Amino acid sequence: MKVISGKLKGRSIIGYDISGTRPTMDRVKESVYAMIQDYILNATILDLFAGSGNYGIEGLSNGAKLVYFNDKNKKCLNVIRENLVNFNILEDSVLTNMDYKEALNYYKNKHIKFDLVFLDPPYKMSVINEILSIIIAHDLLNDNGLIICEMTNNEEYCSNELVLYKERTYGDKRVLIYRKGEKC
Repeated sequence: MKVISGKLKGRSIIGYDISGTRPTMDRVKESVYAMIQDYILNATILDLFAGSGNYGIEGLSNGAKLVYFNDKNKKCLNVIRENLVNFNILEDSVLTNMDYKEALNYYKNKHIKFDLVFLDPPYKMSVINEILSIIIAHDLLNDNGLIICEMTNNEEYCSNELVLYKERTYGDKRVLIYRKGEKC
C-alpha cells in the first residue's frame, strides 16, 4: 500500500498484513479520493475502522486538518502510530482504541463533528446501517460532510436522513458516498 497523492505521495504504508484486516486496494482508494477531492482540504476526518490508517493518512497527505483514527484492535493502532511517526504527521492525528459504538458515543460526548467519515468495517459485521443511524442521531456529520462506505456488492443500505451522493463498484466491492439530505 502506498500513499497515492499529496505531500506524502509514493510513501509506503505498513500494515497491509495485519491479521483480521482487509486493506483497501490502491486503485479503490485513488478512485474514492478523486470523488471527494473537493471536501478534503482542512477537513476533520473520522476513519472509524482504521486498520492500517490507509484512508486517513491519504486525507492528511492531501490537506486534511485532523484525522481521528479508531480501531478496536490495539495492533492496528500501533501500526497506525508507526506510520504517522514515520510520515511526521502524528500531531495532526488522534488515535482511539474503542469498539465503534463506544467511539461514536465518545465523539458525541466531546462534541466532535466530522467533514468526512470513512466506514470500512469487516464485511461480516453488517453494521453500516446501524452506524449511519448513530452518526445522524448523534449529529456527528457537518452540514456539507460526506460518509464513505465500503462494502460487498450484495449489501444494501438506506437512511432516511442521508442521500446517496456517489456510488462505484470495483469487482466484489462497492463504495457508497452519502451526504445529508432527504431520503435515499
